[in-house]
This record gives sequence, C-alpha cells and structure tokens, in this order.
Amino acid sequence: MKVIGLTGSIGMGKSTAADLFRRRGVPVYDADRAVHGLSAKGGKAVPAIARAFPGVVIDGAVDRKKLGAQVFGNDAALKKLEAILHPLVGEERRKFLRRARARRVPVVVLDVPLLFETGGDALADVIVVVSAPAFLQTARVMKRPGMTAEKLAGILSHQMPDGEKRRRADLVIQTGLGKRAAQRQIDRLLADILIKKD
Repeated sequence: MKVIGLTGSIGMGKSTAADLFRRRGVPVYDADRAVHGLSAKGGKAVPAIARAFPGVVIDGAVDRKKLGAQVFGNDAALKKLEAILHPLVGEERRKFLRRARARRVPVVVLDVPLLFETGGDALADVIVVVSAPAFLQTARVMKRPGMTAEKLAGILSHQMPDGEKRRRADLVIQTGLGKRAAQRQIDRLLADILIKKD
C-alpha cells in the first residue's frame, strides 16, 4: 500500500485536493475531521481539554470559539493543546492505516495540515503539497467567518512557510489553476503510483 501525504498551508486548497482524491475512490484520512471528532460530545480529547482549559467545554463538547480565545496568541497554551490532541490524532491515523491495509487498498491519502511540523511526512511514500499565490491564499482565507488579518498572521506563524513545503514535496499541485488542472495532476500521480506499486 502506498501512502500519499497531502499538506499545504491554510487557504491553499488542500480540502479541494482531498475531495479530488476521494472522487477517484482513494480513502482519505482527514486530520482536521479527526480533531473535530475528538473534541465533539463524547470525544476522547474532551476530558483532558476540560481539565487543561477550564470553561471551554459546554454540554460535553469543546466550544471551539472559547478554546480559540484561550489559545490564540498564547504559545504555551497551544503547546498544551497540541500535547493532548497530537497523540490521539496519531492513534486515529494508525487505525485508518491498519483498516486500509486489512482491506488491501492500493493507495491512501493522509490529509494533514501540519504534516511536516508533526513528523507525519515520515509515514508517507509520496508528499503532495498544494500551493497557490499568496494573494489568492489571503483572499480565500479572509472570506472565512470570523477571520481577521491578525488571526491569519498568527496561523501562518505556526505553519512551515509555503516555499519550504514546496521544496520538500514530491509533487506540488498549483490550486490557483482551477479544479480541472488539479484533477489532471492527481490522476497522473495515481496512474504513476499504481503502475509502480509493489
């Protein structure tokens, strides 16, 4: 089984690329979705987050706005949150890979925003980075509810720069060229992997 690591900075089109892989029947592990599940009602991370960040759990689920208010701009708080979430996200990812191997799936995608920052690239056979011009990235992100220039700057300060991600990639998908162009690149990659697969 070949593992594709899919990553890219905020607003670069990673979710769109993940959907294009899904369209081709490739199972995708979505780290962001895993975090949402872990912090939802009954999620494994809820008790630890409630202890570490008093007042952010409402009706058994983490209130993302309240948590964001405690974590934004506070590196120590962010590290504390990551220490809770990263091991649990890693456990979910291992389960996903085990299930895929058991089903003899030929290729899977690990969709992880902080793939390099968390060492997840070590699990991937191929690294795909989505990228777009900075003006387009900013325009996309600023359309999100509650986003501000300050918040975007804070998010980017915790992400590896786009240029460094592109340098480390096996394939860079330029999402500014439209979905059709991105799908063609993904199709070529999948054809190449499936031809060369063990």
